[in-house]
Amino acid sequence: MRLIYLSPVPWKSFSQRPHELVRYFHSFTEGEVLWIDPYPGRFPALSDVLSQRPESGGMDCDVPAWLTVVKPKAVPIEPLPFSGTVNGLLWGDVGLAVNRFADNSTILGIGKPTVLALHLLAKQCFSASFYDAMDDYPAFYKGWSRLAMANRERRIISKVSTLLASSSALQERLRHLAHDVRLVPNACAAERLPALPKGRQRMNDQIPVIGYVGTIGQWFDWELVIALAKSNPNTVIRLIGPLYVRPPALPHNICLEPPLPHSEALHAMSRFDVGLIPFKRSTLTASVDPIKFYEYRALGLPVVSSAFGEMALRKECEGVYLIDRNSDMIKVVGQALSNCPTPENTARFRKDNSWENRFSEGRIFASGYRS
Repeated sequence: MRLIYLSPVPWKSFSQRPHELVRYFHSFTEGEVLWIDPYPGRFPALSDVLSQRPESGGMDCDVPAWLTVVKPKAVPIEPLPFSGTVNGLLWGDVGLAVNRFADNSTILGIGKPTVLALHLLAKQCFSASFYDAMDDYPAFYKGWSRLAMANRERRIISKVSTLLASSSALQERLRHLAHDVRLVPNACAAERLPALPKGRQRMNDQIPVIGYVGTIGQWFDWELVIALAKSNPNTVIRLIGPLYVRPPALPHNICLEPPLPHSEALHAMSRFDVGLIPFKRSTLTASVDPIKFYEYRALGLPVVSSAFGEMALRKECEGVYLIDRNSDMIKVVGQALSNCPTPENTARFRKDNSWENRFSEGRIFASGYRS
């Protein structure tokens, strides 16, 4: 069995759900993977020229022997109806690589709706296919680009064998478009986490650290973080990750730090007292199940989060404290700092929420497909 996977993120990036999915495929089937990196799809914006893309800090994904990476060339005109004709002239190398790689037991996996994905689906030479819906992709776009993305997503869903949804909101939004829709939430790389903490104990004179690791973009709620910092001046709030928006004036106890490779980011998280997820509630975040929630909890951290996406459904979950701008933030932080899960509970969380367990429960590559 083999897998051709069109990824929404480059292989050489922060390890995310697509990386974990193909690792699981190889461990489950011992099959090889042809990974197709993303290409520029939307029209260029003025901000692309005026600002530099921040370093991601995630260049720690070596290419294993069982995986081949292909980087498609493309002109960023995908919303236009004729983009497939134009870019098709540049996809000869991709088509050649696919034809050489595919056999009668090859599965096609799609991580983002693209014209290239539709081109490959049209080949009808795959034993099975799936679309892994990880985000509400149309919500990332505006105007014509949003309509084009929504249309591509519908067309892809109508052609694949299986639809995977990473959150209950995505499952609900897309369930009427496909017969086989499986909820497969995110998880954590349990086998690559730092050693289990031996109970979290903080000295009385130690300054509590509330930490966030991840991209800081338009969905990041600065007002909420600033209110949290001002309400708890005797804490330090560490924000670690690439910065895609200009931050406002910040209180003295908020520290902006550069992004780190994934392994280093996990070690940085392990030194937090509380994990923070301060996202705005919007169409963009309504379908999000943040991986950092699983990583925080798998490191024995309590989580303070806004009530967005899948986090809004975790109000009663152990170690989760939801806040908004009207919350008693002193009380919430105090409750979070008092939460001390046992190593046994943390170990159980890791086992229940590992990527291997998640993909196995979701029957991503069912026994009938196995070579």
